[in-house]
Amino acid sequence: MFPRLFARRRNNESIAYSLYGAIVAQARQPALYSVFGVPDTVDGRFDMIVLHAFLFLHRLKSATEDQRQIGQAVFDVFLADMDRNLREMGVGDFGVPKKLNKMAESFYGRVGAYDSAIDAADDAGLAEAIERNVFPGSDGQGHAAHLAQYVRVASAALAELPIDDILGGRIAFPDPGEAGRQAAA
Repeated sequence: MFPRLFARRRNNESIAYSLYGAIVAQARQPALYSVFGVPDTVDGRFDMIVLHAFLFLHRLKSATEDQRQIGQAVFDVFLADMDRNLREMGVGDFGVPKKLNKMAESFYGRVGAYDSAIDAADDAGLAEAIERNVFPGSDGQGHAAHLAQYVRVASAALAELPIDDILGGRIAFPDPGEAGRQAAA
């Protein structure tokens, strides 16, 4: 019994790392920064990881409770990655927990705002949430609405992704460059 329990845990962890890797790879797509105007900064990259993690978690809303456990595992990998990154940036042992708490609060705040807007089919609300979080202190130069359209396209694409793919550690986001060209047309 215990060997199977630990094997399932290791398997979920491996799947979570694979899914998180896909989320980070998508968050690093150059088009997000060149086409959509996301600032290529630590904060901008954090926001793109959170945005794509949100898209992944939003897809899991229609999954069973057991299937949604992988979402928690991906969030745990996210926190471990943020911890490692903070330490690499020179944040000391005493500062890391405080910064991680702030990052987790930011994560949950953004996910809540994006989720509400997507569920309500509120394009203006989604663009406002993106502008507030991704383009703070600026007018977003129209990029927030453009990025909101990409989020809609990505959400629809992930809704079509079979849950078995996700549980197998595979997730496919749409090409942001292509989505950007379609949104601009």
